[in-house]
Amino acid sequence: MINKEIYASVKKPTIIETVRLNRLRWFGHVQRMKGNRIPKRVLYMNLGTTILRGRPRNRWQREVREDGRIVGGEGWQEKVHNREEWKKLLRTARNCHILHMPVE
Repeated sequence: MINKEIYASVKKPTIIETVRLNRLRWFGHVQRMKGNRIPKRVLYMNLGTTILRGRPRNRWQREVREDGRIVGGEGWQEKVHNREEWKKLLRTARNCHILHMPVE
């Protein structure tokens, strides 16, 4: 049995799906905070721009944007501010395996 078949048989989210859903859940939590709270200030803090050689690193915010578009389409950032709608969206993503990345 390969991993895809195992995950399909137990109907549980993969580790990748769990990490992506938790990242989106945390992002929604921080977005609903007041602007003067430390986690929200840190989220949008710019920590310097060192130019590194090779492939650009994936940044946390870039990953959140990509996951958000997958889950909620184009208007996903407006849905973050309504807690119940955001929870429903993430629950649907978990149950329908929207954030599934093929395991090879």
